[in-house]
Amino acid sequence: MLADEVERLWPELEWIDDGELRTKVRDCWVRAFELSPLEPADLAQIPFTLKVPGCPVSFLAHKRLVVHVARSSGAKIREFCGDALPVDDDVLVAGAILADVGKLLEYEADPNGGTRQSARGKYLRHPFTGVALAMECGLPDAVCHIVATHAGEGDMVARTTEAWIVHHADFMTYEPFVARLEP
Repeated sequence: MLADEVERLWPELEWIDDGELRTKVRDCWVRAFELSPLEPADLAQIPFTLKVPGCPVSFLAHKRLVVHVARSSGAKIREFCGDALPVDDDVLVAGAILADVGKLLEYEADPNGGTRQSARGKYLRHPFTGVALAMECGLPDAVCHIVATHAGEGDMVARTTEAWIVHHADFMTYEPFVARLEP
């Protein structure tokens, strides 16, 4: 069953205390797979970005890393800032897990066994398709906001605290691959 496969991919779903939200996040991934040419097993094989030739890190490894960095960052913000900068952990984790769900509609296999941008991906980047999927699955606006603003598209709007955390967790684990200095 696809829902079981998604739960195996994302053990971090258990970090979402709100059972209804957890189910909607899982179901959003299920819906993405239903619409995608990709299978759950592909996420451990495909690169997390097409912008880095020969990207050595898989989609799933990067995405799980982003979730872990975001959650840890939220805990440290709470530890040092207390109520001065509140962080909703459920929204934060849900948004981090879903930030790149739209890539399932942006990627496809190429004839050489690699991965390339799909025809849809040429028109709509993953923040747009991800928000469409999240809204279709009934996710709250606070989570949809994170999906919408985690990438560069979010630079044009005000971000929530949770959206800033996911944005930076994503970019701090992406940018070094793009801007690597060779010794």
